[in-house]
Amino acid sequence: MKINGLYLNKVSGLGTFILPMTCIRVCQSIDKCLLHMKKTIQTFISLLLLGLLWVGSAKALPTLLHNVKGYTFADGELKQFNSILFEDGVILATGEQEELSKLHSFSISIDGKGKTLLPGLIDAHGHLLGLGLNLMRVNLRGIESEDETVKAVVSYAEKNPDTRWVLGRGWNQVLWLSKEFPTKSSLDKVIADRPIWLSRIDGHAGWANSKALKLAGIDKSTPDPEGGKIIRDENGEATGVLIDAAMSLVENKIPPLNKKERKTALKLAFDHLISLGITSVHDAGVDFETYKLMLELSDKNRIPLRVYAMLSGADPRLEAMLKFGRVNQPFLKIQSVKLYTDGALGSRGAALLEPYSDEPDNKGLLLTTADKLGQYLALITKYGFQTNIHAIGDAANHMVLEELSKLDEDRSAKKLRHRIEHAQVVVPEEIPMFAKLGVIASMQPTHATSDMNMAGDRLGEERLEGAYAWRTFLDNDVVIASGSDFPVEKANPFLGLHAAVTRQDSDNLPEDGWLPTQKLTVAEALKSFTIDAAYASFWENKIGSLEEGKQADFILIDKDIFTVSEDQIDDVQVLETWIEGKRVH
Repeated sequence: MKINGLYLNKVSGLGTFILPMTCIRVCQSIDKCLLHMKKTIQTFISLLLLGLLWVGSAKALPTLLHNVKGYTFADGELKQFNSILFEDGVILATGEQEELSKLHSFSISIDGKGKTLLPGLIDAHGHLLGLGLNLMRVNLRGIESEDETVKAVVSYAEKNPDTRWVLGRGWNQVLWLSKEFPTKSSLDKVIADRPIWLSRIDGHAGWANSKALKLAGIDKSTPDPEGGKIIRDENGEATGVLIDAAMSLVENKIPPLNKKERKTALKLAFDHLISLGITSVHDAGVDFETYKLMLELSDKNRIPLRVYAMLSGADPRLEAMLKFGRVNQPFLKIQSVKLYTDGALGSRGAALLEPYSDEPDNKGLLLTTADKLGQYLALITKYGFQTNIHAIGDAANHMVLEELSKLDEDRSAKKLRHRIEHAQVVVPEEIPMFAKLGVIASMQPTHATSDMNMAGDRLGEERLEGAYAWRTFLDNDVVIASGSDFPVEKANPFLGLHAAVTRQDSDNLPEDGWLPTQKLTVAEALKSFTIDAAYASFWENKIGSLEEGKQADFILIDKDIFTVSEDQIDDVQVLETWIEGKRVH
């Protein structure tokens, strides 16, 4: 058979080989022809073996991604490069293309076309199951009136007639003209035959219709549970809004999620985060059922980004999970516990040392006493686990710092890297205590720009000095691990970077930024979403920066965040997400 001037022939045991036409023409004798054939066969076998060798090692062939504007951190300092070389998911080097090309002459070469390359971003505080469920339920985020919120609920209910409960999240009365909590009556007018339960955007308050209240057994005589509050009208009747621990009265009546629903929610959350350039996430509080599911998904290699899961301190099977020990797998690490000490500022549940400026008889809600927190710390540190403690108000932060200061060296924050989640309102004089004790401040920049329209009302001007005080924390050598607290806020990390740098909302207001002396630089903000967030999860030797020996987790974006105007950072689009050297988005 002749193809492109070559004869293809079969030889028993060797398969097809290539015989040049010149061999046929030149051969004047059988001996000469056989000699040429022998040499051709030997050449073909050599090429065949080389080809087989190449095919066998194709997966291990290094990849050189060049022509990029690369940024990373090395020894805490920002470093630039135009090429990155990686193999089997591990970084071999970053630097200049010519230099890296010499390291491996045989490699897959990819042109980055001048795009900006960053380490994969890490969200140090989010709620995976909550995000997934939020994507499955009615989303009330950003709606600017109670009436419009109710219309959205009705629309969802009509499209989902078979749901036993109408569930949703995201309402925020601060955005409404009245700024008042909603009532059950507005829901009762449109849906009376199905129970409705709608979580506030911060997850620290819920709004129910009469059907849900009845199922929960809530009436005029129902007492406020410890750590919670039933909002009542002038006659003492429940209005439909429940704060913090009171929420469980309704939530305990909602049919529990089945395994399929959990898996669906987690998959939706994973895919959503990867599309946003998030390659690792700290899941702030997983219950026993989600814990089991994550272990199962990890064993089956079904977790596509790196998850640092915090066990829920509220789960009655906490000690059983602690006894199982630490989990350290490529895409799942578990060695921390999430605790709560107070509520949120927006619902006036954050525990303050002095009363709220706009509600003089209210100091918020302390959900965990100092004695109980001490007991939790004793239990959790006994198993060598990190403790990550939700504290928003200055009273809650003060209590947590006090209890952490009592731990001996082997159980201390310097050893186990204990964290305070949010650290939103802190007495300024107590901020240096974070560094002294080794406590990590796990903060969410978009909380400041979401809360700025009410924080002054809640706190008054004087207490704002220690509120959302990122610059003060950094100036006192405190490690900040940044996140979003999704689904409380949107998961997009570039909204967080923008908020940290500008102290402005998505409309770039206020003009000079809210409390502008607390702004971060772009490098400082990026560090808090990368290597410092990795440190907060004991993963700093594996991820968080693009250095030799670390995992090739990185993203390509459409704008250079170090050169564009700061007000454009929240418009950045993620073009590609790579995890362990593989493009996953």
